[in-house]
Amino acid sequence: MGEPARKTDRRYTYGESCTWNDEERWELIDGVAWNMSPAPRERHQRYLIELGRQIANFLVDRECRVYPAPFDVVLPDYPEQSAEDSPTVVQPDICVICDRSKITEAGCTGAPDLVVEILSPSTSRKDAEIKRKLYERHGVREYWIVDPGNLFIHVYLLEKNGAYPQEPALYVVGTRPEQPLLESAVLEGFVLDLNLLFAE
Repeated sequence: MGEPARKTDRRYTYGESCTWNDEERWELIDGVAWNMSPAPRERHQRYLIELGRQIANFLVDRECRVYPAPFDVVLPDYPEQSAEDSPTVVQPDICVICDRSKITEAGCTGAPDLVVEILSPSTSRKDAEIKRKLYERHGVREYWIVDPGNLFIHVYLLEKNGAYPQEPALYVVGTRPEQPLLESAVLEGFVLDLNLLFAE
């Protein structure tokens, strides 16, 4: 399966995308529009629900909030740029926002603290390369890439120099037979149980 369709004729803004057909979902990355159809597959959605459940249970009575897709995350090019004029809006599979001043009625403006993308055949290159660089540039502190086909998670942590490491941490089912666990650096105290996540 190839990459999603794109609109590359000119740069678009978030404000313009809000006027498009409600039956279609689009992301904008640096002004390029990416169509988000077709709908995700069953396994993708099952992992999305399990990830959201584990994170939401942990965040009860805490300041941070978790949001599953579809949820607009607007990433302006500079602090003074309005959300409407921003050329970038994405819908991560899951995002966690600890600074509630970034949350709006329409979604979030500014970088979430944690972003999770679950790979699918049509989005794997975008999530692993294009979005990784985007999240790094905008200061997303922790980025997880979940690979449902190979049962692993790549974890990128933003370093003091503002960059992700060349080699992410790798969590694979089967490498820790008793119970493979992923401890979040950003959500202190949260531990993801990979056995529960990847259970068939």
